[in-house]
Amino acid sequence: MQATLSEQEIVRREKLAEIQAMGIDPYPAPLFHITHTAKEIKENYTEETADKYKEVSFAGRIMSVRDMGKANFAVLQDSTGRIQVYVKRDEICTGEDKTAYDMLWKKLLDIGDIIGVRGFVFITRTGEISIHATSFTLLSKSLHPLPVVKEKDGEQFDAVTDLEFKYRQRYADLIVNPGVRDTFVKITKMKNAIRTFLNERGALEVDTPVLQSIPGGAAARPFITHHNALDMPLYLRIANELYLKRLIVGGFEWVYEFSRNFRNEGMDRTHNPEFTILEFYVAYKDYLWMMETTEQLLEQTAIATNGTSVTEVNGTSIDFKAPYARVSIYDAIKQHTGTDISDMDEDGLRDLCKKHRIDVDASMGRGKLIDELFGEMCEHHYIQPTFITDYPVEMSPLTKKHRSKPGLVERFELIINGKEIANAYSELNDPIDQRKRFEDQVALMERGDDEAMFIDHDFLRALEYGMPPTAGIGFGIERLAMLLTGNVSIQDVLFFPQMRPEKQAAVNVSIT
Repeated sequence: MQATLSEQEIVRREKLAEIQAMGIDPYPAPLFHITHTAKEIKENYTEETADKYKEVSFAGRIMSVRDMGKANFAVLQDSTGRIQVYVKRDEICTGEDKTAYDMLWKKLLDIGDIIGVRGFVFITRTGEISIHATSFTLLSKSLHPLPVVKEKDGEQFDAVTDLEFKYRQRYADLIVNPGVRDTFVKITKMKNAIRTFLNERGALEVDTPVLQSIPGGAAARPFITHHNALDMPLYLRIANELYLKRLIVGGFEWVYEFSRNFRNEGMDRTHNPEFTILEFYVAYKDYLWMMETTEQLLEQTAIATNGTSVTEVNGTSIDFKAPYARVSIYDAIKQHTGTDISDMDEDGLRDLCKKHRIDVDASMGRGKLIDELFGEMCEHHYIQPTFITDYPVEMSPLTKKHRSKPGLVERFELIINGKEIANAYSELNDPIDQRKRFEDQVALMERGDDEAMFIDHDFLRALEYGMPPTAGIGFGIERLAMLLTGNVSIQDVLFFPQMRPEKQAAVNVSIT
C-alpha cells in the first residue's frame, strides 16, 4: 500500500525509468571526490587565485535552472551554500553524440536532483563567481518535488512557513530554508561552547542510564515500558540528577551530562516530550557559587554562539552579560500579587490561587500551589536574566535547607524571557532528611499528584555512604537554544519534534 502519487511524482518516476534505460545508474556508488565547497570558492576565488581553481570537483543539489538553449545556468546547493554552474552543450558532449546534454541534462534532470560537476571557476559578465562545467554526473535522482520558494536576485523572500511541513519534513525544510540550517549550526556552537567552558575547569562528561527502575530526580510524569527478559517495568528517564549525585558519592568532584530526557506531559511552544537537559554537579560548592558560575557560563556561551552577549528574540533584546538580578520567590509573588505568602498555609494559598483565577485541585500541596502562583502571576515579568531564589522546602524535595532562613531551601531558578532556563540547588546530602522528603512526596502521590517523586532506595543508600556538600544545576538546552537563535517555539530548535501521526491516503499505485 502506498500514498497516492502526484502528477509530478509520476513524471519523475518515468524519467527515472528513462535514465535507467540509457544505462545510467541514477544512484551510483557513493564515492565522488569533492575538492571544493560553494563557500570556499565564493570566499576565496579572485583573478589572482584563479590558477588554484582550474580544476575543481563539486557536488550539490539542483535548486534552479535557467535554460539558454545550447547552454544552461544552474544553481547547485551543498552544505555550505549555493553556487552557479554553467553548462554548455558542446563542452559537456564530445563528437556527434549530444545525448548527455540533450536528453539527460535538459529533459531528465529535475530541481532537487543531486549531481557532481567537474570544471573550472570563472566570473560571469555580470560578476558572479561560477563553475564552468566540463562534465557532470548524476548522483541521486529526486522523486519528490521540492516546495516552491520565491527568490529574487539570489535572495529568498518567500520562505516555506507551513509548520506541518517544516516540522514533519525537516529534511526538506533544511533544503529550501537556509536559515533553518543556520539555527542548528548555532546550536552546535552553543553546545561546544558549554563543553569547552566545563572541560577547561576540570569537569568530566559522563553518561547515565536512560532506562531506569525509578523515575527520579524531578517532579514529572514518566513514560513506562517493560523489560521482557527481567519481567519488570522500566521508565524512560525524566532526569539524570540522582545518578550524577551517585558519582559525586563515588569520588568524582565535577561531573556533567547532556541528558536526553522524556516526560509524558503536554506539548506547547516550550515543551516537547523528548528534550535535552544539561546537568552538572560540583563537590564542595553551594548555590551561591553556582549563580556566579552560571553567569560566566552563559555570557561566554552567548558570545561564542553569536559574537555578542546580546540576543534578539521576537523584537526583544536580552543581554547575557553578568551579573544577573536576584529576587526571592516570596518577594516576587508579593510584588506581583500584592500578598505576602511567607506564612500562608495550604488553605490560604488555595484561596489566593482561586482569587487570581488559577486552576487548583485537592491533590496540590503547599509547594505545588506556590509553584502555580509564581508561574501564573510572576514568571512572565522576568525578561532579562534573573535568579529567583530561596524556595520553600515543600517545593524542593532534593534541596538542602537554607542555612539562615527556616522553612526555605538553598535553590534558585534562572528565568529569562519569562521562562525557566535553569534550576539549581545546594544539594541535600542528609540521608535521613532526604528519606523524610521522599515520604512526603509519596503522601502527595497518594493524594493524586501524578508528578510527585518516587522513593529511590538505592539513592538513599548511596547518600548513607556520605556525599560531600555539593552544588548542582540543570539547564533546559532547547530553551537556551531558543534564546540564542531568536526562536520562540521549541519545535524550531529540534530537528524532529514530536507530532501526531500523519494521515495518508492508502491506495495501490503502480508505475510502468
